[in-house]
Amino acid sequence: QVQLVESGGGLVQPGGSLRLSCAASLRVFSRYTMTWYRQALGKQRELVATITSGGSTNYTDSVKGRFTISRDNAENTAYLQMNNLKPDDTAVYYCKASTSWYYYWGQGTQVTVSS
Repeated sequence: QVQLVESGGGLVQPGGSLRLSCAASLRVFSRYTMTWYRQALGKQRELVATITSGGSTNYTDSVKGRFTISRDNAENTAYLQMNNLKPDDTAVYYCKASTSWYYYWGQGTQVTVSS
């Protein structure tokens, strides 16, 4: 059974940093595109950042220059380094692993940015 487990969320003050992790029990993790999404209360889920199997990355405009997505294929883990956090970044963050044929979601981790 495939599992994606997010961790690293929590409460942080504006301007602070957090590093989210997504540990995946995938047989060939390196073949999957890894994507971070977030969903704020009362809003639709939005794509935050993507890293392909080849290492190409893409970010939504609101996090460019502040967030960095990365992956460690040896550890079957994707990361989201979040710097200079703002209250608008408050949301549940989810990771998704996908190929052309399959996709899997994690259960989410809460990030709250507040003073």
